[in-house]
Amino acid sequence: MATVRSPSYLLTLGRWRRGVGVAPQARALAALVPGVSQVDNKSGFLGKRPHRRHPGILKLPCVRLPRALADAAQLMLLDSAVPNVEKQVQALTNYLWSRHLPVEPGELQRRAEHLEKRFLENSDSFQTEEKLRGAVLHALRKTTYHWQELSYNEGLSLVYMAARLDGGFAAVSRAFHEIQTQLPEFQPKTLMDFGSGTGSVTWAAHSIWGQSLREYMCVDSSAAMLDLAEKLLKGGSENGKLYIPGVFFRQFLPVSPKVQFNVGVSAFSLSELPSKADRAEIVQTLWRKTSDFLILVENGTKAGHCLLMEARDLVLKGKEKSPLDPRPGFVFAPSKKPKEEKFSMVILARGSPEEANRWPRITQPVLKRPRHVHCHLCCPDGHMQHAVLTARRHGRDLYRCARVSSWGDLLPVTTPSELLPSPVEDPPES
Repeated sequence: MATVRSPSYLLTLGRWRRGVGVAPQARALAALVPGVSQVDNKSGFLGKRPHRRHPGILKLPCVRLPRALADAAQLMLLDSAVPNVEKQVQALTNYLWSRHLPVEPGELQRRAEHLEKRFLENSDSFQTEEKLRGAVLHALRKTTYHWQELSYNEGLSLVYMAARLDGGFAAVSRAFHEIQTQLPEFQPKTLMDFGSGTGSVTWAAHSIWGQSLREYMCVDSSAAMLDLAEKLLKGGSENGKLYIPGVFFRQFLPVSPKVQFNVGVSAFSLSELPSKADRAEIVQTLWRKTSDFLILVENGTKAGHCLLMEARDLVLKGKEKSPLDPRPGFVFAPSKKPKEEKFSMVILARGSPEEANRWPRITQPVLKRPRHVHCHLCCPDGHMQHAVLTARRHGRDLYRCARVSSWGDLLPVTTPSELLPSPVEDPPES
């Protein structure tokens, strides 16, 4: 049974919560998660900015395609002879969104052995090995996801452009915005886009770093896709002038192991590779060819998230083949954004983690309650934490910053990496 408190008691309690009996230094460095993090209220992280624009805010405003790109795409669709474009666009979108990872050969063999053992235990009707093998194959076809490699000819490339041009542009723009916001002094000169497709990465990079970028290397195994991307850069025709100078198209990655690019990108391309071994080889190659940032983007699905975690672990935990750049890697920006364009991304950087902003990242929607806020955080040491913030315990500035923050933003909190996580949480104030 709940206990009803008298108004006089509530009034007294309210006065105590406003600061009576609480030392100022305790409020200045109160533990956000006891034993794990401390509020950074003494560093002047706000400066003269209002709370709604605190330096951890990484939200990207509504993104629109550059007018030149939108006009070129529309012109190409009007000139195309693709029948039932809208239906094909919807079908391709549904297929890409529901796509699973290909089953590895070892896993397929394990499933076949399990089915064979189960058939032999439950039935003696298999008089020949051929019948048993046929039954196993039939069962595998019914229970195993049939992954197929997409072959992008001219028609399918146009359908893909209509389905994914705007979403792909928005996703990579969000990744570039993350780097620009945290490191405004970063001015890359070269960029390589693996699986470049429609060329949306080039357009997004140009819109942010167009003043410094001098070379855009677009790599795609589909000649039709490369032709489409080049036409988009020429205003939708074959003979126009490139809207962005310094763009080069290749069907294969650069051969020389010494060639590095300031920024490497793979957007929605790892999911097009047929096996884990192929993905590992590509990720390692891309990492070797990256001097500053490697950006990996996939669909915001379970399969897409698994692909990025696989790639992240490969870079952070694996041994680099023929390392020409001795600097280690670290995760610069993990994020899974629930927006109209749902995607997962990870940005891997060369250098030391101390060089980057070490504030924890908000990994779920912020829950705002009366006089307290719930934040789920991914701390730089890799631990996931659930923190409850109040103005009394953590200071007015951090409390108000938390209330205006969103999924994917950073929270201005210092996190001592030498401390172990604690399961204890601050109880919310009622």
